[in-house]
Amino acid sequence: QVQLVESGGGLVQPGGSLRLSCVASGSIYGIKVVAWYRQAPGKQRELVARLTGRSTTMYADSVKGRFTISRSNAENTVWLQMNNLKPEDTAVYYCNIVAVGAGRDEYWGQGTQVTVSS
Repeated sequence: QVQLVESGGGLVQPGGSLRLSCVASGSIYGIKVVAWYRQAPGKQRELVARLTGRSTTMYADSVKGRFTISRSNAENTVWLQMNNLKPEDTAVYYCNIVAVGAGRDEYWGQGTQVTVSS
């Protein structure tokens, strides 16, 4: 069973930057979408950024121009570069991968905490 492990979260001041990483423990074939979601206390999980197999990206309006999603097939890794962080970006961030082979498989990481505060 493939597992996703996120890292890179932490405490940062407003205006600062963080780079989240998501590493898959094994190879995932037929990847269609990689994405980052986040969930703030008392709120629903929301989509932050998505990257398709055709390199099409989508970002939530609240992070456009500040966040960048990318991936490395060779390293089984997905990144989320977050710049100009704001207190409202505080949340647990989750990596998500959807693959389609014989069936549809969806993988989630355990989450990494990002706290933006002075």
